[in-house]
Amino acid sequence: MIGAVLAAGLALGACADSGSTPPNSSGGSPVTQPASPDPTASGPSAPGPTTPGNPTGDPVPPTKPPGGGPAPSGTTTLSGTVRAGVEPNCLLLDGYLLVGGPRDVITAGARVTVVGQVRADLMTTCQQGTPFQVQSATRG
Repeated sequence: MIGAVLAAGLALGACADSGSTPPNSSGGSPVTQPASPDPTASGPSAPGPTTPGNPTGDPVPPTKPPGGGPAPSGTTTLSGTVRAGVEPNCLLLDGYLLVGGPRDVITAGARVTVVGQVRADLMTTCQQGTPFQVQSATRG
């Protein structure tokens, strides 16, 4: 009986993920970085992640915003009420994750108009929304 309990404990211990790291609790801004090399650069594109939905690691196309419409390209203006994301310091507007911009203007609950670009090539710690690089923002 004791041997069976010890064997089960060892088996469960071997399944534990000892390489995990604690979530970002620094209170700083969301961490962002390009998901792959500059898509405008010449040469072969970097492979995407190998996942059950992408077993070959082919380049992953940009994500589309909620609602299924195409992701806007170029400079875009968004207006609405900012809401807090599930992660600290993550702010969303109409399904877009607001990256950068004046944080004294862009606050949860504020009605804003932001100008910027969709940046589906950015990876963030926010786990939601399509990244939108804010160039300017106004309240109202």
